[in-house]
Amino acid sequence: MNSDVVTPTGEMDAPMEAALVATEREIDAALRSATATVRELKRALGAARTGQVRDLRKALSAAQVAAGTLAGDTTTLADGFDFDEQSYLSSGAYVKELLAEAEARGLAIVEDDDRLLCYPSLLRVLPPDAAIEIDKVRDRRLRPSVLVGVLARAQERGPRFKAEAFLDSLRSAYELLVSSTGKRSDAVIRLVDVWSVLTMLPGQRAQYSKQEFARDLYLLDQSGVTSTARSPRTLRWAASTGTKGSGTLITVARNGQQQRYWGVSFTPDPAAQERP
Repeated sequence: MNSDVVTPTGEMDAPMEAALVATEREIDAALRSATATVRELKRALGAARTGQVRDLRKALSAAQVAAGTLAGDTTTLADGFDFDEQSYLSSGAYVKELLAEAEARGLAIVEDDDRLLCYPSLLRVLPPDAAIEIDKVRDRRLRPSVLVGVLARAQERGPRFKAEAFLDSLRSAYELLVSSTGKRSDAVIRLVDVWSVLTMLPGQRAQYSKQEFARDLYLLDQSGVTSTARSPRTLRWAASTGTKGSGTLITVARNGQQQRYWGVSFTPDPAAQERP
């Protein structure tokens, strides 16, 4: 196997994809040798069953040659595939290759700290496990072209999101903040503070990151749901000069553009107040 194909180098645009393409091609050749070996063994088996000794000897000889070719092919494959996936994943080169593959396929992926945002999915590269986490599910399909296809299909299917349940949780955290700070019942509250309330229990921040929260805010925004049967109060999105500073939550929209969220308020529904 050509080592300059399978070894990650800064000179190559897609070393993992290239390594896997080359390996796939050589495995295919080995499989042809395996098929030839099986074919000749079947001929030998048929000849043995019927007593066609000359054909048996001929088939066994052909099977031996094919098996030798197969042994050589598999040895070359095993010895030649020396791609260091953990180093490649850790170096950041894998993310660059994945982003390039996504761009070529028209799929938007945005980096945000240790996460990759690709509507509606959130990804995290896990070098020690040679895996990638997609919405908290580990997946070992690292080949960039394959992973981009997985993400594209997830985007076509759309998210499984319960807007009303999320809105109720958002409102509960908001009301807790309002009451604890003595602010007006319809005051604007920063969403990062709401997230802090939602994740106040030990370990919850690791389970529900800011990136996931921002993604859910976008899904709620897109759903158009602003109130639920549990409360007549209506959600209001709030932006401020803080949108470009600290406290801003950023996610990626379906069109690949960044979507920013800063604050919310919940105001009484006038129609509900008028009802007896």
